[in-house]
Amino acid sequence: MELEQSIRYKFKNHELLEIALTHKSYANEYGIQSNEKFEFLGDSILEFISSKYLFSNYKNLREGELSKTRATVVCEESLFEVAKRHNIAQYIKLGRSERANHGNESQSILADSIEAIIAAIYFDGGLEEAEKFIIDNLKDAMEVASKNVGVKDYKTVLQEELQKNGNVQIQYRVIEEKGPDHNKTFVSEVTLNGKVLAQGEGTSKKHAEMEAAKKALESIK
Repeated sequence: MELEQSIRYKFKNHELLEIALTHKSYANEYGIQSNEKFEFLGDSILEFISSKYLFSNYKNLREGELSKTRATVVCEESLFEVAKRHNIAQYIKLGRSERANHGNESQSILADSIEAIIAAIYFDGGLEEAEKFIIDNLKDAMEVASKNVGVKDYKTVLQEELQKNGNVQIQYRVIEEKGPDHNKTFVSEVTLNGKVLAQGEGTSKKHAEMEAAKKALESIK
């Protein structure tokens, strides 16, 4: 399965992966198990593993700073990025109404599916495999967050970083709008002196700009 290649984990029990990809709207239509309980467990595993990783690798951070770093990374937006990286939208199983409303593009649905996949990997291969998946996908985000502890405004951080060598021109612009009006996704790009640094997606123009700034920070770190 292509998804297994992408996430770098091959399931022994494929039914676990199927459950992780089954949204409640689909489960209700067909009378099968949804991924909701997997999400619950995956969320706890994600928090534990990310806490352990930050504790072990960022000994210079105080308790409050560790908490803020974790909160920046273990959030819907970060998990949504992971879901997009692995093209989860192609595999998620949705009910007819949810699919008609472009639920496979929903940030919350896709982010929840990553938590469910974490639980599925845990059930199939144990905590070590779940940890490997989490670290592979969030290590870079943790590195960026640790350097900007408690800072949520990535645009400000990017501006400060780029202006270290003098005045520069940083601009953001929306280059694409996707989906229906009630569930629109925006794509923004950030440029430095006319050169594109990164693009980002979000459910609002502000979120898209923040995501573009975050990706630009990751690329120049």
